[in-house]
Amino acid sequence: MTASWLAQAAPVTASGPRLVGAAVVGVAVLVVLITWVKLHPFLGLTVGSLTVAGIAGLPAGTAVESFAKGFGSTAGSVGTLIALGAMFGKLLADSGGADQIVDTIIGRSSPRSLPWAMALVGSLIGLPMFFEIGLVLLLPVILLVARRSGRSLMAVGAPALAGLSVMHGFVPPHPGPLVAIDALDANLGITLGLGLGIAVPAVAIAGPMFARYAARWVSSPPPDLFTGGPGPAGGSNSGSTAVEQRTVTRPRFGVTVATVLLPVVLMMGKALAEIFLTDGMLLRTVLDFLGTPLIALLIAVGTALFTFGRGAGMGARAIMASVERSLPPIAGILLIVAAGGGFKQTLIDTKIGDLIAAFVVDSGLSVLLLGWLIAVFIRLATGSATVATVTAAGILVPLMTGVEPAQVSLLVLAIGAGSLFFSHVNDAGFWMVKEYFGMTIGETIRTWSVMETVISVVGLVLTMMLGLVL
Repeated sequence: MTASWLAQAAPVTASGPRLVGAAVVGVAVLVVLITWVKLHPFLGLTVGSLTVAGIAGLPAGTAVESFAKGFGSTAGSVGTLIALGAMFGKLLADSGGADQIVDTIIGRSSPRSLPWAMALVGSLIGLPMFFEIGLVLLLPVILLVARRSGRSLMAVGAPALAGLSVMHGFVPPHPGPLVAIDALDANLGITLGLGLGIAVPAVAIAGPMFARYAARWVSSPPPDLFTGGPGPAGGSNSGSTAVEQRTVTRPRFGVTVATVLLPVVLMMGKALAEIFLTDGMLLRTVLDFLGTPLIALLIAVGTALFTFGRGAGMGARAIMASVERSLPPIAGILLIVAAGGGFKQTLIDTKIGDLIAAFVVDSGLSVLLLGWLIAVFIRLATGSATVATVTAAGILVPLMTGVEPAQVSLLVLAIGAGSLFFSHVNDAGFWMVKEYFGMTIGETIRTWSVMETVISVVGLVLTMMLGLVL
């Protein structure tokens, strides 16, 4: 992606220095409130948005209306998808379907292929689940596999973490990619296809390949957090693994994997139909409808009620209880995402994004690199991949005028890559990995932080390479 694509960017209609000051102060306020004051990101984004509007000269009433418009639009378009994704992931966990995936893949793996199997497990579990939930779910499996296989904790743990993290940063229906797709008006099917294409080599490099070195840097045995029961390394499907068993039986492996992949297949079908089928054809109309994110996830949840719920012997009350328990944990994420939409709308209405677009046109700087750098800065400052993604996407909205759909999707992925850069002490995920893996801060930085950086850089390189040919 080059500056020549930005020729149609809207002209700047306000004082340049004042807009620059508004942007700098607004982002600084956001960073200070989240990192130093320890304010919830929802409040930080709200205050930061109003700060930007005030300094840029937007009337108070207009500033509030602008934020509310972006908040409501994002909550309506993205919030429903996040809620459906949470329901799907909770059903997968409570039914034992996640355990079935883990046990089947690990049980059929040789010692040599074990790291690759763990990467596959992390990726499959990471498709429908948020990173933190997936980590808690997989943690006992990682520790038990390491203990019973005699392999280093990082040799089997790093690949699983890489799979979870890559899916979180690159592949919808995770909040970050969904927000960027919505903000930049990217084609979800194209973004999903390109994201999966980048995810495979990113997981391989940052997972099993990087794990060889991480295992040398941290060779301590796994902490004794979980004991007893037949483990997945021995090929048993009957023991307790990642979560407490709530049902008598588990859904079958093939049915479970098919259900997990169902929304991905539906959304990819829509993307392929737009490429190969003529507009107005009945088949394309059907695929367009089924592949719409809301419909695809709604179908997936409806299917999961039977394949995960009934298929595991859960009664109607148990199924509904599982669905209800999925929503409270994501309330904070929904507020952050919606506030990010309000921040984005403020940047649009104050014309700050137009100023940035004009700067990029004059400088010749790659938009992909710019998106990655902005996301990296916010990620390092706030520790939140989601905040980094929604902020960077909001800043870069005006640059998308007249840009090809594939290039917009690549910008989404470049921002996603930047949002994963060097997780450190201001990131909750950093402390989860440190404590669960029983590592020191230095060991966590040498392994987890470096692995996240590898994912980020590999994602940027692959995205820019695709940008040269698409």
